[in-house]
Amino acid sequence: MHSDPRDVISKTPMTAMQVLIIAITVGLNGLDGFDVLSISYASPGILAEWGIDRGTLGLVLIAELIGMAIGSIVLGGVADKIGRRPLMLGCLFAMAIGMYMVTTTSSLVVLSAWRVLTGLGIGGMLAAINAVAAEFSNAKNKHMCVSIMSIGYPAVGAVGGAVASILLREHDWRAVFYFGLAMTVAFIPIVYFLVPESVHWLARKQPEGALDKINAAMRKIGKPVIAALPVVSEEVRKRSVTDIFRPALIATTLICAGAYFFHITTFYYILKWVPDIVVRMGFPASSAGGVLTWYMAGGATGGAVLGLLTMRFGLKGLTIGVLALSTALVCIFGQTPADLGKLGTVCFFAGFFTNAGIVGLYAIFAHAFPTHVRATGTGFAIGVGRGGSVLAPAVAGFLFEAGWTVPSISILMALGSSVAAIVLIFLKLTPDVRDEQPVEKGAAIPGNLSRAT
Repeated sequence: MHSDPRDVISKTPMTAMQVLIIAITVGLNGLDGFDVLSISYASPGILAEWGIDRGTLGLVLIAELIGMAIGSIVLGGVADKIGRRPLMLGCLFAMAIGMYMVTTTSSLVVLSAWRVLTGLGIGGMLAAINAVAAEFSNAKNKHMCVSIMSIGYPAVGAVGGAVASILLREHDWRAVFYFGLAMTVAFIPIVYFLVPESVHWLARKQPEGALDKINAAMRKIGKPVIAALPVVSEEVRKRSVTDIFRPALIATTLICAGAYFFHITTFYYILKWVPDIVVRMGFPASSAGGVLTWYMAGGATGGAVLGLLTMRFGLKGLTIGVLALSTALVCIFGQTPADLGKLGTVCFFAGFFTNAGIVGLYAIFAHAFPTHVRATGTGFAIGVGRGGSVLAPAVAGFLFEAGWTVPSISILMALGSSVAAIVLIFLKLTPDVRDEQPVEKGAAIPGNLSRAT
């Protein structure tokens, strides 16, 4: 018998079941990516069928981003209050309903409302799975597991366009959402039967029946059970999700949110404008999609490589480094001539470093915030960052209309990654100390980042 199950998970090798749970979070992140991009895949068909202009469609395209921002900020706190597992299941149901209902409407207002609901589910899911990936991994592999979880989005983006293209050859735009619905529904029993509640959350929160739930989870992941619940001090019990805005954590919260916001502007500039830029160079739309696929493929590769590197190097330094390289590659993209081969190669490496930066930030969120606010802090940072995902395409579009050239706009938009790197320099990360230990008045709440700097 062991006294604290968190120590067992942290200090022992990962079992096959723990690896499977991490793989499920990768799939859930990829599902989020497909659901976000589904409206982009379907937009040409919606334009043709409904006869609307691109300006009006643009409002629809940002609807789920608004929902994601709200969902990340609000539902991240819910995950810390009621648990990771119930929120994940609730978000899957919301996403499934939103994906299905979009196919039943012919009103832009109603369609936008259902996309907001889908975005709410996606935002909450992102906050929850980041915590799950961190809490089901051991200390040795924690950075890598969170990083691997994060590559689901670009990995699915790299193949999602191909799947959507196949579906759209024989069916109308609704087929894209039916496919997303099927994948979303398929994950509900997977999460229900295979992903237990986080042992870290149960040990910290200690709801009714916590001992039995912890032991059930420990058996499921192949770990020894415990005889009694860990002792949680009264001070620790009084901590709440609002701690991210209190003196001990406010600096961490603002730095994480600011870094994510600035870097996401650079990431979404390429993601949203590559197709249009390639078409403006005189290439067909199909070629533009191919270049974007290279960008997403590079992103998946960069996330995986960064995850492996975190096993040997400090996460904070690695993240700052890839953010600096992200700036360089986006600037190089702006200077690339009208050659599909060169554009694809540059976009691959631009995706490599821009997404590696996002992956590094996700890993920092998972470790900079202690258990009782891990999902809350992550959700707040992601939610604020979604402002960057909305702002970047709009700013670039305004600059194009004002007569700026691609090289000039690329240099300006690349600066987002540089600002994020500078902001991260000021982030102070504590050693790997369990957050349930007593905290002296005025002291920082211990985080969970070993080899941080």
